[in-house]
Amino acid sequence: MKENPDQEYWSKRYNSNNTGWDIGEISTPLKDYIDQLQDKEINILIPGAGNSYEAEYLYRQGFRNVFVADIVEAPLNNLKKRLPEFPKDQLLNSDFFELNGRFDLILEQTFFCALPVSQRKGYAEKASDLLAENGKISGLFFNFELTENGPPFGGSKEEYLSYFTPFFEVEVLERCYNSIPPRQGNELFFIFRKKQK
Repeated sequence: MKENPDQEYWSKRYNSNNTGWDIGEISTPLKDYIDQLQDKEINILIPGAGNSYEAEYLYRQGFRNVFVADIVEAPLNNLKKRLPEFPKDQLLNSDFFELNGRFDLILEQTFFCALPVSQRKGYAEKASDLLAENGKISGLFFNFELTENGPPFGGSKEEYLSYFTPFFEVEVLERCYNSIPPRQGNELFFIFRKKQK
């Protein structure tokens, strides 16, 4: 399996508009999840965020402590163009594995599935490190057979549990009932809470 695509790889994808994962709006499962969040003061991180329609939606709903991280600058600039009032210091042009900070919620959309297997346990551990006590990570995993033809690389419920259960309590991990039509049957929705030390 190829190693993790680097900054140059992703820059080329954005520059050539080769962004098949980008649906042009927030996905239904994440919108529905965000709509039931009540505390608008929480610190939220969206790693590998791409054009981050999730951050735009959160900000327009009154969530002000939203941090968007991506290894490539182009999608961060795209968000800033769509939402000029979004705080520049909350746009983090950084590798997820080098981030610092303390967050109450990490939202996962299409970042984890772009990581090769060799980095997935590290992702779970880093997410735990970045979360405050009782913090959660929530979002979507792809639910199709692991493949070398990616990203996305796919994976299974059992595989994901093997990475996350050392660091998280599983609150929800189930087939997504409200996926967009092209992803119907191929997504798992999850909410994991950071384990107490």
